[in-house]
Amino acid sequence: MNHPSPSTVKVVTADPGAIGLFGLAIVTLVASSQKLGFTEGLSYAASWAVFLGAFAQLFASIQDAKHNNTFGMTAFAAYAFFWFAMATNWLMKMGTFGPELAGAVDGKQLGFAFAGYLVFTLFMTIGAMETNKVLFIIFCLIDVLFLGLTFDAFGAPEFFHSMAAYAELAIGIVSLYGCGANVLNTHFGREFLPIGKAFGIFKARV
Repeated sequence: MNHPSPSTVKVVTADPGAIGLFGLAIVTLVASSQKLGFTEGLSYAASWAVFLGAFAQLFASIQDAKHNNTFGMTAFAAYAFFWFAMATNWLMKMGTFGPELAGAVDGKQLGFAFAGYLVFTLFMTIGAMETNKVLFIIFCLIDVLFLGLTFDAFGAPEFFHSMAAYAELAIGIVSLYGCGANVLNTHFGREFLPIGKAFGIFKARV
């Protein structure tokens, strides 16, 4: 009696890094425009925070988990939930959930959250050194962003608010470049846009 030979099915999923970086780029461009005074209010910013900052990065995180990419999964998920929280905070501040919540906010609580994210991002910056230089630059800018946001939340001078705003704008610009490089380099099968090799300090270059 003949038995069918076993077959192997390989499921291939695309690299989600580009869509994750795109979500990060758009939400930071919108948010920084408000911090820098180019735009006013947070109503529209909240929607971009939810759908681009949060859902796009959460999608990228789930896909990276399928690639067994712990670094990418953790980074995208952590920042996705950050933007979910920020959008909710903005809605509270604007009175969406009622005057009681709007009147009871304490900005210093954000300072503790920002400080936690700063420590987390510093760890992730070390990991980014062994990914590529564009990602490393993005994480360095996120370090500056959270440093500025932390001090600003605790009532530090205006300098820290401006530092956070310009760092956030730079994150948007560099992330857009990273998104484009990711897509085009994969699409053309060669380095169409340079992203820089890993530093090779903590692990050997491949």
